[in-house]
Amino acid sequence: MNSTLKQRIAFGAMALTTIVVLVPVFLILGTIVRHGAGALSWQFLTTAPTNGMREGGLFPAIVGTLCLVVGAVVFAVPVGVFAAIWLNEYARETLLTRLVRLAIINLAGVPSVVYGLFGMGLFVIFLNFGSSILAGSLTLAIMNLPVIITASREALKAVPQPFREVSLSLGVSRWQTIRHIVLPNAIPGILTGIILEVSRAAGETAPILFTVAAFYLPGLPKSVFSQVMALPSHLFAISTQIPNISLQTRYGTALVLLVLVLGVNSFAIILRAKLRRARKW
Repeated sequence: MNSTLKQRIAFGAMALTTIVVLVPVFLILGTIVRHGAGALSWQFLTTAPTNGMREGGLFPAIVGTLCLVVGAVVFAVPVGVFAAIWLNEYARETLLTRLVRLAIINLAGVPSVVYGLFGMGLFVIFLNFGSSILAGSLTLAIMNLPVIITASREALKAVPQPFREVSLSLGVSRWQTIRHIVLPNAIPGILTGIILEVSRAAGETAPILFTVAAFYLPGLPKSVFSQVMALPSHLFAISTQIPNISLQTRYGTALVLLVLVLGVNSFAIILRAKLRRARKW
């Protein structure tokens, strides 16, 4: 078997694998759009649920989801980026740093329901935050920290070492080098971790059920200690606990959640692309 034939077989296998992965995704998206597009309207997006959540809209759930996503980003990104900076720029290669890296990798695979129970025990009960936006955002932030740390560390490692050496040779301190040279060039990769965090934070159900989600709240939150409705938990509720609700409403809720996640991700992806084009290497 010559090399050309082997290459064609490899390319064919990769193309077949791609098709196998993409076909179910497009089928799911098509089903959601086909059944849920009819539910979309201005009233559906800007009013609260009524008639036992069988009618009305999703506005409180949309606002609650955005609050949780913003809170998770605010808490997770600074901690995750600074942890990545310490691991990549300051920490020496010791047993402790190897254990920390191993722990981060393992934490990324912990089921979300475990994080939900942890958040309930620590934030809701022990710290007495109650079932609130603050407790839910902190729980989501901790759940997404491993992804942000890993993505940020890889982005920092990708910055060429000569950039650091030239800066240090000019008498610039290490922190100034990191702040003005390393971080600006690593931002596109860091945004990758943030995009993944936003997707997961917006779509998770188990952690918010334990820490923040309310079954029905027609009003908007008044503070970080308020409970909120959220699209994932609302979708779970209307799909499993509300009888005689139309299929269109269920799929419409799923479609709104999907569009919300894709919209936020698209903004971050466009921003990342612009930053990559502005990069000098």
